[in-house]
Amino acid sequence: MQSDVEQNYLLKAMNAFQKKLIIISSDFDIITANRFALDGLAENSIGKKCYEVIYNKFSACENCPAQRVIQNHNHAFRNIQGNTFEMDRVSCLYAYPVIENDKLEAVTVMDFEISSAQVKDKLQRTNAFLKNLLYSAVDAVIAADTTGKIILFNNAAVEVSGYSVEEALTSLNIREFYSNDRAREVMRKLRSADYGGSGKLKEYHVDFMSKQGDKIPISLYASIIYENNKEVATIGFFHDLRKRIQIQKELEKTQVQLMQSEKMASLGKLAAGVAHQLNNPLGGITLYSKLIMEEYDLEEALEEDLDRILKDAQRCRDIVKELLEFARQTHHFIKPSDINRAISRTLFLLEDQALFQNIKIEKNLEPSLPLVDTDIHQMNHVFMNLVLNAAQAMEGQGEINIRTDLSFRENYVVIEIFDSGPGIAKNIIQHIFEPFFTTKEEGQGTGLGLSMVYSIVDNHGGSINVRNKKEKGAVFTIELPIRAKGSRKNNFTF
Repeated sequence: MQSDVEQNYLLKAMNAFQKKLIIISSDFDIITANRFALDGLAENSIGKKCYEVIYNKFSACENCPAQRVIQNHNHAFRNIQGNTFEMDRVSCLYAYPVIENDKLEAVTVMDFEISSAQVKDKLQRTNAFLKNLLYSAVDAVIAADTTGKIILFNNAAVEVSGYSVEEALTSLNIREFYSNDRAREVMRKLRSADYGGSGKLKEYHVDFMSKQGDKIPISLYASIIYENNKEVATIGFFHDLRKRIQIQKELEKTQVQLMQSEKMASLGKLAAGVAHQLNNPLGGITLYSKLIMEEYDLEEALEEDLDRILKDAQRCRDIVKELLEFARQTHHFIKPSDINRAISRTLFLLEDQALFQNIKIEKNLEPSLPLVDTDIHQMNHVFMNLVLNAAQAMEGQGEINIRTDLSFRENYVVIEIFDSGPGIAKNIIQHIFEPFFTTKEEGQGTGLGLSMVYSIVDNHGGSINVRNKKEKGAVFTIELPIRAKGSRKNNFTF
């Protein structure tokens, strides 16, 4: 039990306390207050409702801590934000119950007011942090007001767009970064609830127009900024997709290589089986033809017929041998190889097939062509694919011309394959080396052939391009370095 002296000192201390302290009843009537609180209250405030005297309200304040104390008899705290009171009234309120014999007699409310200078300083620090956060973001961040005027343009936006911050803030409109009026479409989606919620747009793919006029694929995350339920600005995070697309293309390329490897492995097994099945009967044909010629006196015409049988049997053996050599699936090292011989071997396998019966094949091979560092088995695949494509494009009638020579580029050789077909349509010629791109009917092609040709030539350090001739037909031009470059001498397969 405190003495009168102790209670007197406690009252003096409360009055000397330079923070507001008010005692209210469970009906929100002001019972008493310390001197610091009374100095800020109107006269005759004692006995009146605290919310009327302090906040000029007709009912208890929203989220009132004193109200929570009255309800549950436990202390409560509330942080009042600046948008509820003026900036110089931002404060932290604490409320504590005054309980006697388990009954709530009153509520003590302490108001630790923060000065406007402190608030402004805190806001400035917070704004500086947020600004630094946005300007340091790895994605381009652009904000614009409702007219499209740019109000925020971070460092990543500078890198992606090619515009400086000054250019963006003074002379650019957000609409200039979209092509074909896509800005209107973005706003329509932002205002819809179907693309991430009303006022939000998630992972929307669109082209971003740079200062140089390049279309940059981006993934856009955007939001509308509201103030009092009114649109005041938009902010977008523009994620550059170029690296992701490049990685995706590399993965697709690897997938194609794996598929082609499986395809060639199956072809190798098939060729081995065919060779085994054909070599035995071919051996019998050769053996018995020779025995007949040795043991019997035959008419000259009959001997000529048997000699023709022997020659055709030997040609069959050669074809089987070349097929096995072409399809053999082993790990190959790049080594000096004769490109002319590789072309000749490919034509040997093709020229007597039915598709080539009405096709004239002309070879203009430079006899002094130097050896070229290649995986010759893979180059066989390149030549086979290009010649077959040319024959199919001409529908089995026309002329194919194959030329080899030294390139105007030093230490390179050039291989050109011409055909007299209809050529390649302008709208597809830039796509023909893409994986799975094909103009053939469903079931007639996979779209992998030319993409594999491109990959093989590229892995040899060379280049391949295609163009249409002025008269008619297409020309595929391959340039290969005579000497392999650096790591390209390493072992690789498809």
